[in-house]
Amino acid sequence: MPTVIKKLDAGSYQLKDQVVAINRVTKVVKGGKNLSFAALVVVGDPTAAVVGYGSGKAKEVPQAIRKGIESAKKNLVRVNLTQTTIPHLVLGRYGSGRVLLKPAPEGTGVIAGGAVRAVMTSAGIQNVLTKSIGTTNPHNVIKATFDALKRLKNRDAVAALRGKSVEEL
Repeated sequence: MPTVIKKLDAGSYQLKDQVVAINRVTKVVKGGKNLSFAALVVVGDPTAAVVGYGSGKAKEVPQAIRKGIESAKKNLVRVNLTQTTIPHLVLGRYGSGRVLLKPAPEGTGVIAGGAVRAVMTSAGIQNVLTKSIGTTNPHNVIKATFDALKRLKNRDAVAALRGKSVEEL
Protein backbone atom coordinates (compact mmCIF):
# COMPACT_ATOMS: atom_id res chain seq x y z
CA MET A 1 0.00 0.00 0.00
CA PRO A 2 1.61 3.32 -1.07
CA THR A 3 1.97 5.92 1.65
CA VAL A 4 0.08 9.16 1.11
CA ILE A 5 2.47 12.09 1.32
CA LYS A 6 0.77 15.30 2.35
CA LYS A 7 2.07 18.48 0.78
CA LEU A 8 4.17 20.62 3.13
CA ASP A 9 3.48 24.36 3.18
CA ALA A 10 6.65 26.31 2.27
CA GLY A 11 5.40 29.46 4.02
CA SER A 12 5.54 27.89 7.49
CA TYR A 13 9.32 27.25 7.36
CA GLN A 14 12.43 29.45 7.32
CA LEU A 15 13.80 28.04 4.08
CA LYS A 16 17.38 28.65 3.01
CA ASP A 17 18.32 28.06 -0.61
CA GLN A 18 21.56 26.68 -1.99
CA VAL A 19 22.49 26.56 -5.67
CA VAL A 20 23.97 23.16 -6.54
CA ALA A 21 24.65 23.54 -10.25
CA ILE A 22 24.27 26.11 -13.01
CA ASN A 23 24.46 24.84 -16.57
CA ARG A 24 24.76 26.98 -19.68
CA VAL A 25 22.54 25.52 -22.39
CA THR A 26 22.59 26.49 -26.07
CA LYS A 27 19.95 25.67 -28.63
CA VAL A 28 20.99 25.99 -32.25
CA VAL A 29 18.30 27.67 -34.35
CA LYS A 30 18.16 29.13 -37.87
CA GLY A 31 19.31 32.56 -36.67
CA GLY A 32 22.26 31.20 -34.63
CA LYS A 33 22.53 30.00 -31.04
CA ASN A 34 19.97 30.66 -28.30
CA LEU A 35 21.69 30.84 -24.91
CA SER A 36 19.89 29.97 -21.67
CA PHE A 37 20.79 28.83 -18.17
CA ALA A 38 19.56 25.88 -16.12
CA ALA A 39 19.89 26.04 -12.33
CA LEU A 40 19.58 23.17 -9.84
CA VAL A 41 18.61 24.44 -6.38
CA VAL A 42 18.11 22.83 -2.96
CA VAL A 43 16.00 24.56 -0.28
CA GLY A 44 15.61 23.46 3.31
CA ASP A 45 14.91 24.35 6.92
CA PRO A 46 17.58 22.67 9.10
CA THR A 47 15.58 23.22 12.31
CA ALA A 48 12.45 21.50 10.95
CA ALA A 49 14.28 18.72 8.98
CA VAL A 50 12.51 19.73 5.77
CA VAL A 51 14.24 19.77 2.37
CA GLY A 52 13.30 20.04 -1.32
CA TYR A 53 14.95 20.41 -4.72
CA GLY A 54 13.98 22.04 -7.99
CA SER A 55 15.35 23.19 -11.31
CA GLY A 56 14.65 26.28 -13.35
CA LYS A 57 15.57 27.51 -16.82
CA ALA A 58 15.75 31.11 -18.02
CA LYS A 59 17.69 33.48 -20.26
CA GLU A 60 19.59 34.89 -17.25
CA VAL A 61 21.11 33.17 -14.19
CA PRO A 62 19.15 35.05 -11.45
CA GLN A 63 15.79 34.22 -13.07
CA ALA A 64 16.82 30.56 -13.47
CA ILE A 65 17.75 30.41 -9.77
CA ARG A 66 14.47 32.09 -8.78
CA LYS A 67 12.50 29.54 -10.85
CA GLY A 68 14.50 26.72 -9.28
CA ILE A 69 13.68 27.99 -5.77
CA GLU A 70 9.96 28.21 -6.60
CA SER A 71 10.06 24.65 -7.99
CA ALA A 72 11.93 23.38 -4.91
CA LYS A 73 9.37 24.91 -2.53
CA LYS A 74 6.65 22.88 -4.25
CA ASN A 75 8.19 19.48 -3.45
CA LEU A 76 9.36 19.63 0.15
CA VAL A 77 10.05 16.39 2.05
CA ARG A 78 10.24 15.85 5.82
CA VAL A 79 13.25 13.77 6.88
CA ASN A 80 13.14 11.22 9.74
CA LEU A 81 16.07 11.97 12.05
CA THR A 82 17.37 10.64 15.35
CA GLN A 83 18.93 13.63 17.17
CA THR A 84 21.61 14.83 14.71
CA THR A 85 21.95 11.85 12.37
CA ILE A 86 19.84 9.42 10.31
CA PRO A 87 18.25 6.37 11.98
CA HIS A 88 19.78 3.65 9.79
CA LEU A 89 21.93 2.88 6.73
CA VAL A 90 20.07 3.41 3.44
CA LEU A 91 20.81 3.25 -0.30
CA GLY A 92 18.96 5.57 -2.66
CA ARG A 93 18.79 4.98 -6.40
CA TYR A 94 17.92 7.05 -9.42
CA GLY A 95 19.04 6.12 -12.92
CA SER A 96 22.66 5.00 -12.69
CA GLY A 97 23.16 7.12 -9.56
CA ARG A 98 23.41 5.45 -6.17
CA VAL A 99 23.79 7.31 -2.88
CA LEU A 100 24.67 5.49 0.33
CA LEU A 101 23.79 7.28 3.58
CA LYS A 102 25.26 5.95 6.81
CA PRO A 103 24.56 7.17 10.36
CA ALA A 104 27.58 8.63 12.15
CA PRO A 105 28.40 9.30 15.81
CA GLU A 106 28.26 12.80 17.35
CA GLY A 107 31.09 15.06 16.18
CA THR A 108 31.69 13.36 12.82
CA GLY A 109 30.15 16.12 10.71
CA VAL A 110 28.80 15.83 7.18
CA ILE A 111 31.16 13.66 5.15
CA ALA A 112 29.72 14.21 1.67
CA GLY A 113 30.59 15.64 -1.71
CA GLY A 114 28.96 18.44 -3.71
CA ALA A 115 25.32 17.72 -4.41
CA VAL A 116 24.80 15.32 -1.48
CA ARG A 117 26.40 17.80 0.97
CA ALA A 118 23.95 20.52 -0.12
CA VAL A 119 20.99 18.25 0.63
CA MET A 120 22.38 17.05 3.99
CA THR A 121 23.13 20.55 5.30
CA SER A 122 19.78 21.91 4.06
CA ALA A 123 17.96 19.03 5.80
CA GLY A 124 19.71 19.75 9.10
CA ILE A 125 21.58 16.43 9.27
CA GLN A 126 24.78 17.20 11.22
CA ASN A 127 26.50 13.79 11.40
CA VAL A 128 26.39 11.47 8.40
CA LEU A 129 28.71 9.49 6.16
CA THR A 130 27.80 9.36 2.47
CA LYS A 131 29.10 7.72 -0.68
CA SER A 132 27.97 8.62 -4.16
CA ILE A 133 28.27 5.62 -6.47
CA GLY A 134 27.86 5.60 -10.25
CA THR A 135 26.99 8.83 -12.00
CA THR A 136 28.33 12.24 -11.00
CA ASN A 137 25.48 14.10 -12.73
CA PRO A 138 24.17 16.44 -10.00
CA HIS A 139 20.51 16.01 -11.07
CA ASN A 140 20.65 12.21 -10.71
CA VAL A 141 22.75 12.37 -7.52
CA ILE A 142 20.21 14.69 -5.84
CA LYS A 143 17.28 12.52 -6.95
CA ALA A 144 19.06 9.42 -5.58
CA THR A 145 19.71 11.28 -2.30
CA PHE A 146 16.03 12.20 -2.01
CA ASP A 147 15.09 8.57 -2.74
CA ALA A 148 17.35 7.54 0.16
CA LEU A 149 15.83 10.16 2.49
CA LYS A 150 12.31 9.00 1.60
CA ARG A 151 13.27 5.40 2.47
CA LEU A 152 14.27 6.35 6.03
CA LYS A 153 11.91 4.87 8.61
CA ASN A 154 11.35 6.18 12.12
CA ARG A 155 11.40 3.92 15.18
CA ASP A 156 7.64 4.23 15.81
CA ALA A 157 6.78 3.00 12.29
CA VAL A 158 9.16 0.02 12.54
CA ALA A 159 7.81 -0.90 15.98
CA ALA A 160 4.21 -0.75 14.67
CA LEU A 161 5.11 -2.93 11.66
CA ARG A 162 6.69 -5.55 13.94
CA GLY A 163 3.88 -5.34 16.50
CA LYS A 164 6.26 -4.37 19.31
CA SER A 165 6.77 -1.34 21.50
CA VAL A 166 9.57 1.17 20.81
CA GLU A 167 11.42 0.04 23.97
CA GLU A 168 11.58 -3.59 22.70
CA LEU A 169 13.55 -2.63 19.57
